[in-house]
Amino acid sequence: MANGLDTPPTSAAERIVISVDAMGGDRGPAAVVAGLSETVARIPEIAVVLHGDEAVLAPLLARHPELTGHVMLRHAPRAVTMDDKPAQVMRHGEGTSMWSTIESVRSGEAQAAVSCGNTGALMAVSMIRLRKLPGVNRPAIACLWPSRNPGGFNVMLDVGADVKAEADDLLQYATMGASYARNGLGLTRPRVGLLNVGTEEHKGRAELKEAHDRMATTAEAGAFEYVGFVEGGDLPSDRVDVIVTDGFTGNVALKTGEGTAKLISDFMREAFGAGILSKFAALLAMNSLKRLQKRMDPRRVNGGVFLGLNGTVVKSHGSADATGISAAIGLAHQLARSRFIERLAARVASADRAGQDAAKERPADAGPGSSPST
Repeated sequence: MANGLDTPPTSAAERIVISVDAMGGDRGPAAVVAGLSETVARIPEIAVVLHGDEAVLAPLLARHPELTGHVMLRHAPRAVTMDDKPAQVMRHGEGTSMWSTIESVRSGEAQAAVSCGNTGALMAVSMIRLRKLPGVNRPAIACLWPSRNPGGFNVMLDVGADVKAEADDLLQYATMGASYARNGLGLTRPRVGLLNVGTEEHKGRAELKEAHDRMATTAEAGAFEYVGFVEGGDLPSDRVDVIVTDGFTGNVALKTGEGTAKLISDFMREAFGAGILSKFAALLAMNSLKRLQKRMDPRRVNGGVFLGLNGTVVKSHGSADATGISAAIGLAHQLARSRFIERLAARVASADRAGQDAAKERPADAGPGSSPST
């Protein structure tokens, strides 16, 4: 289809409701409310259920009259902290703003959830309340990575939902990542690569080689193109649209990329402020520097998406400001409007059936990648 989606999006007149946790971020609920204000300015048709302490949130909302008619306040007396253990939140999380946020999606009141809170706790609550999609072994967290592609971004997953991944998990990540790229980036046939220590077929761990050998069947069912193994240098390249890896590797890569981007920004600020001539050069290059700053700004791609659950959950960075939070809410709105979960469930089911059929056709004594006798 021309829009790169599996089916047409919802009508523009249909109001999408997003459930937002106001209490989980490092900057507090004021940043969340300010982010809502920016979001309403960009997406005037959006509706939000805001979860948190009413005594704190009501005065903040009163300062933003533009949110009237867009935001419904839902009182939740407690908040999940960054120090809370996921297991504790699973057992005692009812009554927290995070739990209430996910519950709105579970009940059907909202089509997607956004939280800046504790990642482990958010995944745990999402798993216990929303459950996994049928056929999904391990959910994954997908992030957008700045790249040389025309759209400006690649998708990478998993970036921290689980530290390990078997071959079956990597194949499912490929299907889910491709579906996200179609609905989040508008790509008709995303290119998928497996992150490895080299592009040669003999390199890598056993689960990577097995996933590589079985990827052709998954690619056909998942409607994506498999480009083979990719290396770390390909993360920002235009060779691939979706990078598949385990959560340990993906999280290290993500944090390394964020740290490097901040380091370069700091070095440039120091260099242009070193003296009179440097400041004059910065003034002459101001427009170019602003364009570069906008392109490198991590706030505009803020939001990791939990894939593989019976509901759309977007994890905003804990330190996100109003602009970053607005970006995360906007992403949630876009995915909800495109009926992403319905499409993802259909793709996972199709890939699962294709995998089962391929397994039946392969001789019982044939290992991964073995060909049937002719």
